[in-house]
Amino acid sequence: MISWIQRYFQHHFRIVFGLVLIATIISFIIAFSGSNVGRDTGQRAALTREFFGYNLSSSDDQARLFGDANLSATLQTGYSSLDNADLQNYALQRAAALALADQLRLPATTNQEITDFIKSLRAFAGEDGQFDAKRYESFRDSLKSNPRLTEAVVRRVLADDVRAEKVKQVIAGPGYVLPADVKTQLDRADSVWTLATATADYASYAPSIPVSDLALTKFYEENSFRYTIPARVSVSAAFFPSTAYSGGVSVTESEVRSAYSANPARWPNPAAKAGAKADPAADYAAVRPQVELALKLERAQRIAAKVASDLSFALYDGKIAPGSPAFDTLLAAQHVTLKPLAPFTREEGPAELGGSPEIATEAFKLGESRSYSDALGAPDGAVVLFWKGTLPPRQPLLTEVRAKVAADFSENEKRKRFVETGRLIRSQLEARLKAGDTFEAAVAAAGSATSTKLTAKVLPPFSRRTPPKDADNSVLGALDRLAKGQVSDMSIVKDQGVLIYAVDKKLPDLSESGADFAAMRAQLSAVNARIGTSSYLAAMVEQELKKSEPPVK
Repeated sequence: MISWIQRYFQHHFRIVFGLVLIATIISFIIAFSGSNVGRDTGQRAALTREFFGYNLSSSDDQARLFGDANLSATLQTGYSSLDNADLQNYALQRAAALALADQLRLPATTNQEITDFIKSLRAFAGEDGQFDAKRYESFRDSLKSNPRLTEAVVRRVLADDVRAEKVKQVIAGPGYVLPADVKTQLDRADSVWTLATATADYASYAPSIPVSDLALTKFYEENSFRYTIPARVSVSAAFFPSTAYSGGVSVTESEVRSAYSANPARWPNPAAKAGAKADPAADYAAVRPQVELALKLERAQRIAAKVASDLSFALYDGKIAPGSPAFDTLLAAQHVTLKPLAPFTREEGPAELGGSPEIATEAFKLGESRSYSDALGAPDGAVVLFWKGTLPPRQPLLTEVRAKVAADFSENEKRKRFVETGRLIRSQLEARLKAGDTFEAAVAAAGSATSTKLTAKVLPPFSRRTPPKDADNSVLGALDRLAKGQVSDMSIVKDQGVLIYAVDKKLPDLSESGADFAAMRAQLSAVNARIGTSSYLAAMVEQELKKSEPPVK
């Protein structure tokens, strides 16, 4: 049986050699502008962009640079894990590391080093995370049937990876970290918290908010940008409904069966019982009428699109201007009636056509120089648009949008008052807790004093490493701002106001001689070392790219 790793590499390593196209795209990302010389004569000269021995303007060099990087990353992670941007960064920094290895005259990678490196690759790890010789052999067997990838290419990439890792270790250094930073991270990760929350429901919060003309006028003037009416386009439409053509569409039994077989999941049998054995014949018979109707409508839709396209082409081919006698004659001959649509914006398409954003986009391309569109797909048919005019953005009078302004004003005032009530609740909680009340009693007293319905809840002890499953992120985020015995400000989360009380906090062992301290220091040192390595290589990449940067004209 062919193993998973063999199937995987046979499928995905072909991608490596399709990276010529990806690399061409990436070459634009890394500031290769495609500048040409001799434009006045129509002649193009290739721009050479040297980069640590590669020419980024050469598709062959791009394929080698990014193909090697993609193979390297795939072997190290066990799957094709990098998108184009990440692959670009990895490939360029990998090339920089190898160039630095040459500068430092690091020796060539030995066979033993390659063997040891292979055993550390995730692509060849078993379910227990350890090197699996069978998976590695399956991979080698797959290379025999792959004319584009050879063992020699894989060995070269692995040998380069070993040298690149050696360089990174030299650059990284010890990864210095201060004892205070280690203690801070231990505190954040392993402190055991006991928290309690007081929750106020925003939806049921209903303060009395007077709305005066003076207040509305001031609010409108301060927020007038929210009510600006954007540019709108006014068009008429020639609509061709697919239902007008469905009566003339006929389909054969084999066509209906083929449509069903192509995607049977689209047509589940409504009468089938859950868990029952599938009966393909009965399933098809139960949904055949729906399949036939859908097939006819799809074909009718194509007919509608063709008729609409024929109209648009006839206008173009005959150089017929909308509104001319010839235009009226053409519409009459094709039995087409124009329907004016209500003006609509770029963000909200015509309501008569389902608010289609695609139609809105095409409508805004029309104007005096292009007064009609191509055939466009529309709900249940096709349409051709005819431009009437474009209305510029304008600022409406308050009287035109008074209802919306009043609603926004009331909501804004409600939220402001809710936040202010949260401050009062916090002060009440702090006072009652200081007086010796339990948290539940303090919450009840604060709710009574502020006329707010509050719900108290005490969470079981937890640390950041093992947070409670039902805790909101706002609760965990408040830990950095809380000390034992403190009450947080109210935060609004999912239409609820939440205040957090730190009932207790138990610190972990912060002694520098402890095992946890040593483990955390090692982790932080490794992180700092990786950051330093990446920064150093990124600076090398930037400096090298600037050497061949096209001049600014």
